Amino acid sequence: MIEVNGYPTRDQVKERFPTDLIKPKAIIECYQEIPCNPCETSCPFDAITIGRDINKRPVIDFDKCTGCGVCVYSCPGLAIMVANVKDDLAYYKIPYELLPLPKKGEIWQGINRKGKKICSATILNVIKNKSTDRTAVIHVSVPKKYLYDFITIRSPK
Repeated sequence: MIEVNGYPTRDQVKERFPTDLIKPKAIIECYQEIPCNPCETSCPFDAITIGRDINKRPVIDFDKCTGCGVCVYSCPGLAIMVANVKDDLAYYKIPYELLPLPKKGEIWQGINRKGKKICSATILNVIKNKSTDRTAVIHVSVPKKYLYDFITIRSPK
């Protein structure tokens, strides 16, 4: 439970995912109500709703979500990623604000919500440009069995 140990339970994480991840979908991991709404205002497909009270947790309409990733770099809390599954791999677009940035083709450590290494993560692409401001969007793949455990990457060094 996030209030007790600082990270969500696996069941809480699974509740944030759609049942079908054939196509990329945004996964919003806001577990508490805080005053924030950039995900709602930045979504070009109106797939994210918070409403008039910006303290409410965002709700995503997976039917409208295209997995474009605009919300990933728009979230100041780095609480959004895009995920999909194909064959034996889970693919993500994750926010990343640390240096050094990974490079395409590198193998980094896949990290869980407890901060522990769980797998190897292949860096597929690194997007950092004027539109993403200071947040890089890292495209990464990990073994599918870590779909609900993977959250970020750590340098192998």
